[in-house]
Formats: sequence, C-alpha cells, structure tokens
Amino acid sequence: MSIQARRERERAEREKLIVTAARELAESQGWDAVTTRRLAAEIEYSQPVLYSHFKGKDAIMAAVAVQGFAELAKELREARRAVAGGAGAAGDRESLTAVGRAYTAFARRRPALYDAMFTHRVELPFATPEAPAPLWEAFNELLAAVRPVAAEGEDPGVLTETYWAGLHGLATLMRSGRLPAQAHERRLELLTGHFTAGAARRDG
Repeated sequence: MSIQARRERERAEREKLIVTAARELAESQGWDAVTTRRLAAEIEYSQPVLYSHFKGKDAIMAAVAVQGFAELAKELREARRAVAGGAGAAGDRESLTAVGRAYTAFARRRPALYDAMFTHRVELPFATPEAPAPLWEAFNELLAAVRPVAAEGEDPGVLTETYWAGLHGLATLMRSGRLPAQAHERRLELLTGHFTAGAARRDG
C-alpha cells in the first residue's frame, strides 16, 4: 500500500470514529451534549485534528445524517421487498404498510439519528441533484412503494412527499407525547388506506 493510500485510509477511519462517537453521545445524552471539545476528549484527538476533518458540529451532524439516510434506505428496501410480489391493490397496500411501519419504527428506535436527519438544521441540500446519494436512495425507496398506488395523471413524486410528510407527522407527534402510542397502528392503517384508495378503485 502506498503512503498516500495509507493516509487516505487512516483519514477515513478517523472520520468514521468521529461520526460514530457523535452518534453514540447524541443517542445517550442528546445533541446538546455533542460539542467539538467533548468529542475530542471522547476519541482522544486534539480539537485541531477534529477540525481538520469537519468544520464543526454542524458538519459532523450532517455526516451523521447521511449515514442515517443510508441506513433508513436499507431498512425501507428490506421491508418493501419482504412483502413485494402481491398482485393488485392488496399487494400495493401491503407494501406501503410495510414501508410505513419500517419508517416509523426507525424514527422511534433511533431518535437522535432521526433528529439529525429531519429535525435539526444541517448543511445538506435536499431535493436537488446535489443531494448526497443516500438521501435520494431513502426517498426512492418511499417512491417505489408509493408509485404503484398513484392515480392516473398524478405526480408520484409529490404523492411520495405527501406520504413521507404524513409518516413524519405521526412519528414526531407520537415521540413528543402529543399522540398516544397505542393507536399508532390504527393511524398508520388509516394513512395507508387513504393513499391506496385510488389504486383500489382503479383495479376494482
């Protein structure tokens, strides 16, 4: 291995260590506890070394968010493919339900990571060609589940954004205690039902 290749590998390993430490600290104590000083102490690097990789906390949080989108995309893909193959509206509804469950479970299971992705302001371009690939991968997994239920002439992208907003609202309101958790499955069923009604009429 060349010196340059070794340096690049070591740099990538340091960046991964910083991001992992930030995630773990945020999950255990919240994002307010994540500071460059605290992270430098956690990973036993000086602050100048940390700043040589990231401009500051916002950049670290953005890197955490990108990781989160990659993980969300994987979980949505697995959920969708696990039930894929059903014929007609019933199969489409089952697929959309599985994706909705996977999304809201992700938000509930990884609150600090979800906040970095969707709540806190991060320096990432969204919904543009410049957005990092994992952001598009996660959105496209939602799109793959929503597209089959889109009515003729309806924009699948806008429909996906609306479904995503519905899932985000359910996840956020339930996490904050504004909605009781015990009715979550019923709410998800109602949301899915509204989005698949057009497909059911089309196939009926």
